Amino acid sequence: MAISGGLIFFALAISGGLIFFAFVAVIVLVAIIKTAVVVPQKTAYIVERLGKYRTTLEAGFHILLPFFDRIAYRHTLKEMAIDVPPQECITKDNIAVSVDGILYLQVMDPVKASYGIGNYLFATTQLAQTTMRSEMGKLDLDRSFEERTAINGAIVSAVDKASDPWGIKVTRYEIKNITPPQSIRDAMEKQMRAEREKRAMIAESEGERQSKINRAEGERQQAIALSEGERERRINEAEGRAKEITLVADAQAEGIRKVAAALNEPGGLNSVNMQLAQQYLTQFGNLAKQNNTMIIPSDLANVAGVLKACTGIIKNA
Repeated sequence: MAISGGLIFFALAISGGLIFFAFVAVIVLVAIIKTAVVVPQKTAYIVERLGKYRTTLEAGFHILLPFFDRIAYRHTLKEMAIDVPPQECITKDNIAVSVDGILYLQVMDPVKASYGIGNYLFATTQLAQTTMRSEMGKLDLDRSFEERTAINGAIVSAVDKASDPWGIKVTRYEIKNITPPQSIRDAMEKQMRAEREKRAMIAESEGERQSKINRAEGERQQAIALSEGERERRINEAEGRAKEITLVADAQAEGIRKVAAALNEPGGLNSVNMQLAQQYLTQFGNLAKQNNTMIIPSDLANVAGVLKACTGIIKNA
């Protein structure tokens, strides 16, 4: 009985030791898990020791003090896009419009982002909305669609200035939609339709006006071309007639000079007398063939007298 009791006590002692070692192993494993930290790239961890800020862990492997150090905040250093929910804004002309957008920001100082404000995402979103309402209140509805770039710049400037103590850098803001009420959209659609019809009528009238101008200019150019052609034709005809008269006069002068030269040659006067006699007889014979009644001088048939008179004229010439 004594031996059995000793065995049982020994077995209990061994099992108790195993449980103790197992407990110690679990504690060591938990300590290793708590102390060994791997920080991903573009990420920052804020470490507190006994509730007080101790350090900022950047990308890489780090060892913490078990049961004293803890990771209080985890921040991504990448640029983030935050959806700004739609909000009602009143424009300068008292039109309620719904505006939403996207805010782009980046954590520049993890310590300020952890302790400078409770929730920087909520704070920047609310600040962007309030700034949007303020900027929309300065513009009429028509101008709000045209001034998106100016509105985005104003929001970025205001939010970035306010978020600087929080360690946040606002890079840009983009308006997604500006949605007016349905009644305003209907009125705008009618206005746009009327404007398009007006532009179409103006374009049509301008086209017709330009067409008339082009036709009138074409007719004017045609008339000018016809008048220029007629002028050139008349000038050419006048020059032709003048040239013809000049040539005829030159020919007659040349003929007279040749006749005069021929008269001065031996037998020239006799040849002229014979030619004149032939032409006189020919013309007189033609007059005799006509059926007209004619009264002629009594001495017209005297060929010799006529030739003598003509010869005297030629000599004088």
